[in-house]
Amino acid sequence: MPIRAIVFDFDGLILDTETPELVAWQEIFREYGCELPIDVWADCIGRPSGYFDTCSYLEKLSGRTIDHEATKARRRARSQELMEQEGAMPGVEDYLHQARALGLKTAIASSSSSGWVVGHLKRLGLDSLFDSFTCSEHTSNHKPNPEPYLCALRSLGIPPADAFALEDSPNGVTAAKAAGLFCVAVPNPVTGRLDLSHADLIIPSLKEKPLEELIRHIEQKADRAST
Repeated sequence: MPIRAIVFDFDGLILDTETPELVAWQEIFREYGCELPIDVWADCIGRPSGYFDTCSYLEKLSGRTIDHEATKARRRARSQELMEQEGAMPGVEDYLHQARALGLKTAIASSSSSGWVVGHLKRLGLDSLFDSFTCSEHTSNHKPNPEPYLCALRSLGIPPADAFALEDSPNGVTAAKAAGLFCVAVPNPVTGRLDLSHADLIIPSLKEKPLEELIRHIEQKADRAST
């Protein structure tokens, strides 16, 4: 079947929000003489914001009492400062315009809130290039559960076989694959250190492979699998 839609992750795929958040937390941890291990942080990537209590983890490591609200406010301010210096990840805008030119539908499937996702997309001038948004408040289950992707596909009226997912994290890849989607992993500086081998394809950047070339690759693999 020909590809008719693309479902995009948001954090780390469209905008590198993951590096600023990690850097902001690492700065705070080091103030307490601690380190935030990448494997601990990696388990949070692609999940909703309340999944991991970072302040409680820091208290456990440091043996000190921490003002959670003040610390989280400092982290938010610092990560926002870093994020405002970020543009869209390489190739994202080209993919969205190429998708429009090819008549493809586009959707977001994110574990973040719609305020977060749409707010950043408006800042980047990309919000109008999506047909639908599935965010944390739209589903009862979140990645690595497939529900965000299944909801996004329903919103587009497209079956999994006619679409593919773009992801950057292991949890996101797991969710997309469980929803029946062909999944292309596009690592960022944080997730590039994680195991993404369960993706159907890994590319270093969207800028490295034009959309039409990627679609041909996916359709050819689908045709071979069906024969």
